[in-house]
Amino acid sequence: MSAGFRFRDYVPEETTDKGFDSLFKIFMQLVTITSGDVGEALSWLNELDKQYGLTDDGYGMGNFIEDLKKKGYIDENAQEPGSFEITAKSEQKIRKSALEEIFGKLKKSGPGNHRTPHTGQGDEQSTDMREFRFGDSLDQISMTESIRNAQLNHGIGSGDDFMLTEGDLEVRENEHKTQTSTVLMIDISHSMILYGEDRITPAKKVAMALAELVKQKYPKDFLDVIVFGNDAWQIEVKELPYLQVGPYHTNTVAGLELALDLLRKRKTSNKQIFMITDGKPTCLKEAGGYYKNSFGLDRKVINKTLNLAAAARRLKVPITTFMIADDPYLKRFVEEFTEVNQGKAYYSSLKGLGHLIFEDYKKNRRKSL
Repeated sequence: MSAGFRFRDYVPEETTDKGFDSLFKIFMQLVTITSGDVGEALSWLNELDKQYGLTDDGYGMGNFIEDLKKKGYIDENAQEPGSFEITAKSEQKIRKSALEEIFGKLKKSGPGNHRTPHTGQGDEQSTDMREFRFGDSLDQISMTESIRNAQLNHGIGSGDDFMLTEGDLEVRENEHKTQTSTVLMIDISHSMILYGEDRITPAKKVAMALAELVKQKYPKDFLDVIVFGNDAWQIEVKELPYLQVGPYHTNTVAGLELALDLLRKRKTSNKQIFMITDGKPTCLKEAGGYYKNSFGLDRKVINKTLNLAAAARRLKVPITTFMIADDPYLKRFVEEFTEVNQGKAYYSSLKGLGHLIFEDYKKNRRKSL
């Protein structure tokens, strides 16, 4: 298993380019790791410059900071004079960088790019032909094929004897495209940075890459992002770069309850949950406060979690769990959770995590539930 991101292990690629572009790539990585803290990212970039000579006399860190401002990637922080904050342009750039890093460089395509095996009223014509049926639109009719059929069926007579009947008409089949509602759950409990391992950064990168993938290739889809610790709450996609781990336990029940509530409001037929976590459920919210147990698998917490997995199954909502851990007893819990839900589970490093989310996302979208 990958140990995650640790700044002290980060070594920039050797490059002869001392200009803006090479510094900007490293800056984007550091801004993600520092949860959008521009000052801290620039401080680390200065340290890297001292160690690896990222700049020269022709282009220094001062030039780079000025270019960041001129190009609209950072702004003066109105609340803290003398400090900077990233802009919406930077937020989008971070998402695109995550997409390229995790999913590879994908070519843009038209809206609603994902197809089902079914045909019907859709927004893109296929190469399949069939006979005309009541309800087909006129723009589906293939005039060339229909006229050819009329000639074969009725012949060509003299004068005005040409005949085109309903039986001669052929239409070009439309491909029916599905629309999917996805909730992405991100664990922000303390264990995501426990024992010196930074697991939240790869989790954030996967979330940002998925959000950008949906925006670019599946703009008609719905993607909701929620985080869960002691409680669960929804966040905007633009907040992902700033996401930080808190002093929280893992209330998986609260996360699943919120995810199912969000999906109930969506009118799409395809619904699914992706859950990125590294630990076992350890917390419940009760009338008198929080019930917590970080030692082992607490039966009370586990049973409620499994009950929600079963409820999601009854609602035909598959849950795909991405486990950033390799503890055998945690795997046993995830296996039981997955069996109850009839979903999927993966145990992966950063590279595998991103690849599997991409592949499984496409596979789920092919289903007509």
